[in-house]
Amino acid sequence: MAQTAERVSDTDASDNFVFQRSLLAYQFAQGKVHGKTLEVGSGEGYGLRILSAKCETYTMLDKYVFDPKKLEGYPNTKFIQTEVPPFKGIDDNSFDCVVSFQVIEHIKNDDLFVKEIHRVLKPGGIFLCTTPNIKMSLARNPWHIREYTVQSLYDRLSKHFSSVEKNGVYAGPKAMEYYQKNKESVNRIMRFDVFKMQWWLPRQILQVPYDYMNRRNRKKLLNSNTNLTSDLTTSDFYTEAASESCLDLLYIAKK
Repeated sequence: MAQTAERVSDTDASDNFVFQRSLLAYQFAQGKVHGKTLEVGSGEGYGLRILSAKCETYTMLDKYVFDPKKLEGYPNTKFIQTEVPPFKGIDDNSFDCVVSFQVIEHIKNDDLFVKEIHRVLKPGGIFLCTTPNIKMSLARNPWHIREYTVQSLYDRLSKHFSSVEKNGVYAGPKAMEYYQKNKESVNRIMRFDVFKMQWWLPRQILQVPYDYMNRRNRKKLLNSNTNLTSDLTTSDFYTEAASESCLDLLYIAKK
């Protein structure tokens, strides 16, 4: 699997802010998923460990290879390696739930992506989606083709789904303290970008230096704020109705 700053680890303490924030979405989904569930962009397999027990079957889909040994002990699961969209080999009306966390911002044709999710869902099925809230992003992420506002993600999903519930992932006091320290650090780095190159250079050119600086910044924050960084848990984040101050958009769309 390609290792970039986009793939966070539960074993690297410098990733803990992003990891716990992402993990909260899976915990939120525990009370929503059921029946036959598909995870699009399954990554390291957090959904396998957290959500599969709640489902009749759990199908994982990702463009990167997933170690088949990790499926041992999970008889109701399978993994499909493929690029999306479209969702090749998946029939219409196949799943009760589709989960896709921190993926849609990477998809070039996001309208086809959403349309395909709608296609593979059964009538009445639900789609759980998270993506960064652009209003809280600290800099341009060159791995993201686009980021969304509260309204723009609603518009994208409501084009195909009958109803869309707008939730958000928020930082509690400790997590917000980390966010503010990270913001100060990023702003110090960005002051050297006097020509605002992050906004006009092709994103592919920026990916390698972005990864380097992002990793370096996370390590620096860990070393200077060890307890604040490593002690964060999902309890330092919470969900409620989406607004411009949420870190991530967490939407539930119903077919």
